[in-house]
Amino acid sequence: MNKPKPLISALLNLNLHPKPLFSNPIHLMALTQTRTTHSDPPQNDAEDDVLCSNPEQTQEEQPSSPSLDETSSFVGSPGKYLTGVSRFERAWAHWTKLGRPKLIVAPMVDNSELPFRMLCRKYGAEAAYTPMLHSRIFNENPKYRSEEFTTSKEDRPLFVQFCANDPDILLEAARRVESHCDYVDINLGCPQRIARRGYYGAFLMDNLPLVKSLVEKLALNLNVPVSCKIRVFPKLEDTLKYAKMLEDAGCSLLAVHGRTRDEKDGKKFRADWNAIKAVKNELRIPVLANGNIRHMDDVRNCLEETGADGVLSAETLLENPALFAGFRTSNWVADNEKDSIDGKLDQADLVVQYLKLCEKYPVPWRMIRSHVHKMLGDWFRVQPQVREELNAQSRLTFEFLYGLVDQLRELGVQVPLHQKDDAPATGNLAEVIGL
Repeated sequence: MNKPKPLISALLNLNLHPKPLFSNPIHLMALTQTRTTHSDPPQNDAEDDVLCSNPEQTQEEQPSSPSLDETSSFVGSPGKYLTGVSRFERAWAHWTKLGRPKLIVAPMVDNSELPFRMLCRKYGAEAAYTPMLHSRIFNENPKYRSEEFTTSKEDRPLFVQFCANDPDILLEAARRVESHCDYVDINLGCPQRIARRGYYGAFLMDNLPLVKSLVEKLALNLNVPVSCKIRVFPKLEDTLKYAKMLEDAGCSLLAVHGRTRDEKDGKKFRADWNAIKAVKNELRIPVLANGNIRHMDDVRNCLEETGADGVLSAETLLENPALFAGFRTSNWVADNEKDSIDGKLDQADLVVQYLKLCEKYPVPWRMIRSHVHKMLGDWFRVQPQVREELNAQSRLTFEFLYGLVDQLRELGVQVPLHQKDDAPATGNLAEVIGL
């Protein structure tokens, strides 16, 4: 039997919070386990939890994690985002100060870490979320803090996301990071079984008083704004009441994933942009849209149809971190798109760039392994034996991974990314498509 990943083990061993006040057994029974595809990496041993490093870097050159051992002291007036009508003005003033980013990397467990965020930023992402961090473990475990949360001065605007079910524990964790980010975000949307067992994420939708207390605790005590990321209820009126409650509790920005808690398969269930539009029309704070973002045409259409202030992308970015620069994989190029051209960039190029960022900003090997599988999935389908060579490596090295990319090229694999004829080679497409 494969051993579970250390982080997963830690989350599964949590003491469960008492059952929600308004549990919905139909929702809970509907949970199913996500299947693993051929291109997914295997479950690995402790070697994959070792931080990667560049042996040629001196100790002085190694990047350091932010100092998180002590909670920050207050500067100015805590809770300034809960001061009547002015809090809406403050919410918009903060968003405007950040440049009103529209192209945003969504939070992804073990996948939206610093090197990947920086790669996406190079190709047009204007803001990014950290992976979901577990608030209690973050407070209790210095190793977890130093390895799971890293950032740099170029890594802004930045949302730091926590899952939690205890307001005091959440506040303690949030105080450790508030000076290193632009928003502290509460994960209210994770639909996976691990969130059900740990009683966080989308499973707090059954206990709205607890959700309200989490938001209020942060909004009254932090000096950065509080944001939330949610999923929608099956009934629109419930979603609107939920969103309004979050705004009233002090949420300064709301990201809405247009799927319900039970709609975990993004390929099977389309996100409901109409629900996101209704939330946008209901609230007075910035609203971000999440779901159905596969290429830049989707970005434009989503912003037009929902009126949202920005979009988040997750799964598509894992395969194609250059999405926000106008690149798309061949499966999203329609046969009738005559203006689509070879963008002179491919996923192997992106893997090499990602590895160089990992040498600069070390992360656990398990994260690197996962990204290599995602970015080179199409390539491995052409040469599956190369994928098996990767899976057979219990201990990865940069030398091996650079060699793996060279091997694929020597075998003649070519899977180019595509662009529309009028798109720039790199950088931000916001001006080109009228964002």
